[in-house]
Amino acid sequence: MQNYIPILMVFGLAAFVATMILNTSRLVGPRLKTREKLMPYECGNDPVGSARERFSVKFYLICLLFILFDIEAIFLIPWAVVFKRLAEQLSKPFVYGEMMIFMATLFIGYIYVWKKGVFNWNK
Repeated sequence: MQNYIPILMVFGLAAFVATMILNTSRLVGPRLKTREKLMPYECGNDPVGSARERFSVKFYLICLLFILFDIEAIFLIPWAVVFKRLAEQLSKPFVYGEMMIFMATLFIGYIYVWKKGVFNWNK
């Protein structure tokens, strides 16, 4: 249990500093309640229209593609770290070939999405 005391001290210090910063800004900062400050959006523009506007489906497609390629990096980095150990247990071409099959599958998916026009925002 004594190994965790420094970690708990860091968390306690972080919580203390965050609390002090918030309380200091609340006590010292100006409290001007103007019409602009009380608006839902603090940009100086009057809110016009509904707040419940729909996003384009292309936005969601780009988000899903980002997550897909982000997960690719999450799989690629640990593979690169343990490549030597895996190559000692198995053969190097086999370990390398497995990752190249994974990368080729993702690349084919990327080409498919590109041909479908997901990246073309002008339509």
